[in-house]
Amino acid sequence: MSMLNDPSSKYRAFKAIDIPDRQWPSKTITEVPLWCSSDLRDGNQSLIEPMDPVRKLRFFQTLVQIGMKQIEVAFPSASQTDFDFVRTLIEDGHIPDDVTIQVLTQARADLIERTFESVRGAKKAIIHVYNATAPSFRRIVFKQDKQGVTDIAVNAAKLIKQLADKQPETQWTFQYSPEIFTSTELDFAIEVCDAVLDVWQPTPENKAILNLPATVEVSTPNIYADQIEWFCRHISRRDSVLISLHTHNDRGTGVAATELGLLAGADRVEGCLFGNGERTGNVDLVNLALNLYTQGINPGLDFSDIDAVRKVVEECNQLPVHPRHPYVGDLVHTAFSGSHQDAIRKGFAVQQSEGVWEVPYLPIDPADIGRSYEAVIRVNSQSGKGGISYLLEQEYGISLPRRMQIEFSQVVQGETDRLGLELTAAQIHDLLEREYVQATNPYALIRHRLQEENGTSAVDVEVLNKGETLHWRGLGKGPLEALVAGLPVKVEIMDYHEHAIGSGSNAKAAAYVEIRLENGRPLHGIGIDENLTTASFRALFSALNRALRQADAKAA
Repeated sequence: MSMLNDPSSKYRAFKAIDIPDRQWPSKTITEVPLWCSSDLRDGNQSLIEPMDPVRKLRFFQTLVQIGMKQIEVAFPSASQTDFDFVRTLIEDGHIPDDVTIQVLTQARADLIERTFESVRGAKKAIIHVYNATAPSFRRIVFKQDKQGVTDIAVNAAKLIKQLADKQPETQWTFQYSPEIFTSTELDFAIEVCDAVLDVWQPTPENKAILNLPATVEVSTPNIYADQIEWFCRHISRRDSVLISLHTHNDRGTGVAATELGLLAGADRVEGCLFGNGERTGNVDLVNLALNLYTQGINPGLDFSDIDAVRKVVEECNQLPVHPRHPYVGDLVHTAFSGSHQDAIRKGFAVQQSEGVWEVPYLPIDPADIGRSYEAVIRVNSQSGKGGISYLLEQEYGISLPRRMQIEFSQVVQGETDRLGLELTAAQIHDLLEREYVQATNPYALIRHRLQEENGTSAVDVEVLNKGETLHWRGLGKGPLEALVAGLPVKVEIMDYHEHAIGSGSNAKAAAYVEIRLENGRPLHGIGIDENLTTASFRALFSALNRALRQADAKAA
């Protein structure tokens, strides 16, 4: 096959639907659709190595746990493995009373009969039958005219009804899919579906499902919405059918097409968790469901521990979930950018526990889906003071004063530039320890004695300097002023902050001192101790030692 200079000449734009009074653009989603997982069938058949029965059962049980009420479990006529799996679900009592299993079959008599054998004894079951209706399939694959395609669908519908009547102990739901719906002429899609409904005779109390698949995405999502709205307007017995969407992701717009299809009148959605499926995947049910939260709608599916769900899906499918996957990806709630981190930190600071969620850059509260805040802000060379401060506060209870945030962020920046890697909260804390808490050279505080009388503090300190023990004494209006008075160098205290770390008997005090040596720039120190005075003294020595070291380095 020769390559064309302009490959676009091989393709044709999809024609717009003539529906000038379309209603879906002005609507909003206000109700939760019926969800149907096709992970065990459509998803499973697209795996390099399909699931074995153990993994398939584990996946089924996970779907039940998250609240999926309709689950397409197999294509039982396609393989003995699928057939046996359906029998295991039924005979071993794995199907809760409020869950309906769905099985798929082509519109062929022998396959339909085998499908009914697989679900014998089920309390509730959906028989899902399909045949392709698009012109290219009629012409190229099946060599059938429109009447021939309609006859295939009608004959299958008749046999399904007959076999269902022979198993009255099961509560049946019938489902028909005009495969390649999006490439099928709309009037013909209506013609075939109406012919099937004429056989099944659904009622408002016992509805049939008409599943309208974007088997292959061929147009923009608005075209799919127009197709759904047109179909809903023209199908007979609209009050007796559920319009179901089954979108794939060939153009990368499966989620958008499904959401617009719901606006256009659809009632139900089929898809897979995290978007597994043939080619570029089925529509992602997790993405769709959690999008509803941002509209103030409970999706009716429990993803409160989404990481556990992902773990099961990854192990069963043996496919990784992309780190940028909406909601569950490892990096999806992560901000590296300094400005983003600062906005997120400020958002958390003012967010009310029962208030409307308004944290910048986070459309959903990670806690609502079981994600930890630890992953929200991560630090690399692009990060700023906000992210660093957030991690220290969340993980270690250390709340740096604002000017110290700026100072320490430069220390972190130097480390990330040196390593060329992201820093974890633990690594940032270690860096803080090395740079500030362990700044005990040239002067290490060994012990101190404090006396206070009539508003005057007297401090005696024992200091180690180059192996020699020194004793300093100072007087002042408070402990820090007294300590500064006893130092061998002139020090000006620029700022002081303190706070508790933890509570109760395990609480510690954190003190932050900003000082300036003569002709030097302000620098901070940190002290942490069970005793607040000791913590403040350690903070001052931390700042003093850092300032003296920088002065020596500058002089050298």
